[in-house]
Amino acid sequence: MARRKTWREKLAFGNGLPKVVEISGKMSTRWGTGTCAIPAPMEIDALMRQVPRGRLVTTTELRAAIARKHGATIGCPITTGIFAMIAAYAAEEAAAAGEKKITPYWRTLKAGGELNPKYPGGIAGLKCRLEAEGHRVVPAGRSGKRFVVADYESRLFAQDGKQKGQKVVDGTTHAGVHHVARARDGGRRRGVRVAARRRG
Repeated sequence: MARRKTWREKLAFGNGLPKVVEISGKMSTRWGTGTCAIPAPMEIDALMRQVPRGRLVTTTELRAAIARKHGATIGCPITTGIFAMIAAYAAEEAAAAGEKKITPYWRTLKAGGELNPKYPGGIAGLKCRLEAEGHRVVPAGRSGKRFVVADYESRLFAQDGKQKGQKVVDGTTHAGVHHVARARDGGRRRGVRVAARRRG
């Protein structure tokens, strides 16, 4: 019986990715026309690693960054979500193996600022990590099963990394010991307001 790949092996397995494909067939019903960039898992991990303490990113921003990088109309919504989850489990696997710097996956949210219950630790673990970094996690709806970060839009991190005045000390985090990194974002991106702290 073949040995199952570890999460870190899955993360490193490119399998011919990245690539850009034409949007056609069933895809065009939802996404229209143009091209779709399908990222490599390591590309998603690299974007997630850039997000400093106190900041957040959603899969929507990850997809936009992938689309820009590859000159495509959109970034693939399916593989972006899957690879973000692989990156999360690979990070925990690395921490268990004694690595000091891991991808801060808890800072990557689903669209709309929602916590991903499929990440390591589930909602409880994510809530604990996010609140430790100054975020407020609140229920979404009445079911009590979905949670979002309140006012997450004001904490979004610009993935192009070229905003004026932005300074990032360290995009990764130590397992158990967080690095304090500062980033200042400005302007509007894809209709989403990004708050900026400005010094007078």
